[in-house]
Amino acid sequence: MALFLSIFPIVLLIWLMVKKNSMPSYIALPITAVLIYIIKIAYFGDDFMLLNATAASGLVSTLTPITVIFGAIMFNRMMETTGCIDIIRKWLATISPNPVAQLMIIGWAFAFMIEGASGFGTPAAIAAPILMSLGYNPLKVAIFTLVMNSVPVSFGAVGTPTWFGFAPLDLAQADILAIGRQTGIMHFFAGLVVPVIGLSFIVPWAEIKKNIAFVYISILACTIPYVALAMVNEEFPSLVAGAIGLMISVFAANHGWGLSKDHAKDPNAEKVPFAQVAKALAPLGMLIGMLVVTRIKQLGLKGMLTSSEPWFSFSLPGLSDITVTQSLTVVFANIFGEAVSEKYQTLYVPAWIPFVLTVWICIILYKTKFDDAWKFYVATFKQTQKPLLALMGALIMVKLMMVGGDGSMVKIIGTEFAAMVGDKWIYFSPYLGAIGAFFSGSNTVSNLTFGAIQQQIAIDTGLSVTLILALQSVGGAMGNMVCINNIIAVCSVLGVEKAEGAIIKKTVIPMAIYGVIAVVVALVLFM
Repeated sequence: MALFLSIFPIVLLIWLMVKKNSMPSYIALPITAVLIYIIKIAYFGDDFMLLNATAASGLVSTLTPITVIFGAIMFNRMMETTGCIDIIRKWLATISPNPVAQLMIIGWAFAFMIEGASGFGTPAAIAAPILMSLGYNPLKVAIFTLVMNSVPVSFGAVGTPTWFGFAPLDLAQADILAIGRQTGIMHFFAGLVVPVIGLSFIVPWAEIKKNIAFVYISILACTIPYVALAMVNEEFPSLVAGAIGLMISVFAANHGWGLSKDHAKDPNAEKVPFAQVAKALAPLGMLIGMLVVTRIKQLGLKGMLTSSEPWFSFSLPGLSDITVTQSLTVVFANIFGEAVSEKYQTLYVPAWIPFVLTVWICIILYKTKFDDAWKFYVATFKQTQKPLLALMGALIMVKLMMVGGDGSMVKIIGTEFAAMVGDKWIYFSPYLGAIGAFFSGSNTVSNLTFGAIQQQIAIDTGLSVTLILALQSVGGAMGNMVCINNIIAVCSVLGVEKAEGAIIKKTVIPMAIYGVIAVVVALVLFM
């Protein structure tokens, strides 16, 4: 019964979102959160105030994704208002008018690099609007960018899912490197298949076949350095490999390598002056530069932006103890008198820095009129209202499902399924990681949530601990395709409404295939 009641709300949520007359996520998710709240009180017997405190912490945690979405939408509106997008569109056409080339450069290699720098769903938030501005269907762009943002995720945000996600397990550095190596190799083989599936959602198969040589030049330009770096380091594989892959992809497209002649460059096409291109790309350059310098801990800024050294604190009796750190991180502790806390890293979450800060700089740089700036501020606020409701529901739901330690709904799902399959667990391990990402919206949180379970199952069944944890990490990455938070974010940025269910129905297919590839590679190469 505990397993049934743990799974039922998720099944109901998916049904509500994918049925014929689907319910939008901003209604379905809050309904599911309320249902879970009732089940937790009525069946699991969890403490009333603990559940209230957990729900409140879910509201606080909503600040992270909603401010990222707000910043990304505002950035993209600024790019449209200032004419930067129009110039980038013309410039990309001079590199290659071929749609496959444009999709691989922006949706694969560029997004690969952004994931390596930041994570937090920013690759789709940045890449998707550029592709939409090039004339691609917004819904198809959403599906495409979600599928593409999978291979680099285990080493996204400078390797956070790997080195931080497994930190509670107290693994030796050699084991972390072993996990990274195995993770990188499984992603490499999945990367030979999944990007092609992603392309099939947005261009016809005939078009892909004609340009398949270029597709694999772009794929391998990212994945070869990716797997090579994963052999020796767990922080930089996605960031460095994405940068290398982006440069090679642009160079190859410019020279027509592997591209069909059906979309030959127009010799009479207007050449965009270099100064205009540089000025149009400046906001993206600032964005990437800020992401990189604030994420690489060796540069020192990351420590400043995440400092936990208290600046001042105060209490709201009966509500919470609030501490503001020197990095402007706001920590809400002892919410409603319970041992529940949540924080918002104001300067580190990629919202105010780099998105909003870049917008402010560009308003000055491009001498944007006050009326125009005010219009995209107002439009951004309006566009984030429904995603805010959806994310509140999603994060409260996730937080409630994690209440109860080993008796929580999330842990029950993981341990019960593991008990059913025993030593055949290797076939299911990545899908548990995907479930974690589906719930939480994060490969890192999935690893934090299920890493200990995966480790214990490996010990109990005699399987390799590092291999099972690598499958967990790969699963958390592939789960990004179906993660509710990411789907809401990319739909919000693109202005696509009531499409979450339709997207899940599409992205679950490549996610399932991804898991099969990971298991086959694990059995063939590591068993």
